Amino acid sequence: MQHYRADNYQARTSIGYLVRRATALMIEKCEPLLAEHGFTFTQWVALMHLRDGLATNPRDICSLLRHDSGAVTRVIDQLEERGLVQRQRSLEDRREVDLHLTPVGASTVESLVPPMVDRMNSALRDFSSEEVAELTRLLVKLVATLSNAAGPAGPPAPAGERA
Repeated sequence: MQHYRADNYQARTSIGYLVRRATALMIEKCEPLLAEHGFTFTQWVALMHLRDGLATNPRDICSLLRHDSGAVTRVIDQLEERGLVQRQRSLEDRREVDLHLTPVGASTVESLVPPMVDRMNSALRDFSSEEVAELTRLLVKLVATLSNAAGPAGPPAPAGERA
């Protein structure tokens, strides 16, 4: 089924535009809170990915954030300098580096979760619980569809989604 047609396609109503715009607006709402605590949004996301097991190494973070390895290395360096993250050689492959939250990193993330949740709830204030559940379901379905469409040449699945 074709949901868009070339003769009436408009960027402002495309899924890509709307998802990207929602992401940009959410980042705008969250960045001031994170800045109060000395974090960038990218640092926050990297910490959350480590906390939730979505990433276990720099390569995972690069893939999930769609950042190059140099940018992610700088983010990890900053987090490591603050004592929030530590690098360890992988036990399975000495060429690989595993990332772990330190106890300070874990407690820092946990202390920021409540105010970040407040920001997200504020963004969803005009939605019912059912609408939030449906929006989440649909976004999960979209991500799964796009991940499967990437095929063998696409980016690797995050650590928590590998078979």
